[in-house]
Amino acid sequence: MRDTHPLADFWAAFRENRGAVLGLAVVLTVVLLAIFAPLIAPYHPDAQFRDAVRATPFWEPNGSTRFLLGTDSLGRDLLTRLIYGARVSLFIGLSVMGFSFVIGVLLGLACVSFGPVVDTLITRAMDLIMAVPSLVLAILVVAVLGPSLTNTIVAVTIVYLPRYVRLLRASAQAELGKDYVTAARVGGVGKARLMFRTVLPNCLAPLIVQAALGVSDAILEAAALGFLGLGAQPPTAEWGTMLADAREFIRSEPWLVTLPGLAILITVVSINLAGDGLRDALDPKMRKT
Repeated sequence: MRDTHPLADFWAAFRENRGAVLGLAVVLTVVLLAIFAPLIAPYHPDAQFRDAVRATPFWEPNGSTRFLLGTDSLGRDLLTRLIYGARVSLFIGLSVMGFSFVIGVLLGLACVSFGPVVDTLITRAMDLIMAVPSLVLAILVVAVLGPSLTNTIVAVTIVYLPRYVRLLRASAQAELGKDYVTAARVGGVGKARLMFRTVLPNCLAPLIVQAALGVSDAILEAAALGFLGLGAQPPTAEWGTMLADAREFIRSEPWLVTLPGLAILITVVSINLAGDGLRDALDPKMRKT
């Protein structure tokens, strides 16, 4: 029997879930739109066209191809701002995921490395964070630090940090009792090397899945803060902020609210579908025989 490359096995398991493949395709499309926004977007995101304030989309009776999705209340092209909004939302999601992942790994390994006192202090702090509803805690943090894109990332990182800490702590504790860890200890491996080179690689699978799903959660949380006026500040093109700016026109120009909402919905659902496929592919028990 011919051996196959691990990546080939992973892709074969991943593509068994057609929803995950579709979600990955949509996510990659959104990422490409965000990367090449200056080349794809027809206008500058802050450019105002005073002769076309709240212009209708092209499918409406008075619409035109000059502004395919219409313009907002300040005459800014909605398609352009949606494309640039993908940049901001993905930047927030990836930043939160990256910071939460790194800090969560360090704190999770500290829980199992430095004794029961450190473990108790960290886990109780994480429990305290989880005891407060995520949006309420994020609002509290932003209210203290001040509304801005950077503080939004800080607030959402704090909100989702316990997930990574608790997940790694549980996985690491399960690994520490296994024979290969005992053998490494007997061989004289130092504590830092034991944790980062021996234990951590065997705990990464659930963390990777959590990180993938955490991006969509961070995007939703940031959009909620933006809708409340506590996230990215105008004139930044951010989907939640666009929803907040357009809510007063929900009856007269419903597309101003619908399109940013659809952008959030499609992106979040696609990331979740891809994350489900990633979970199935990384878990041998989920694979089809």
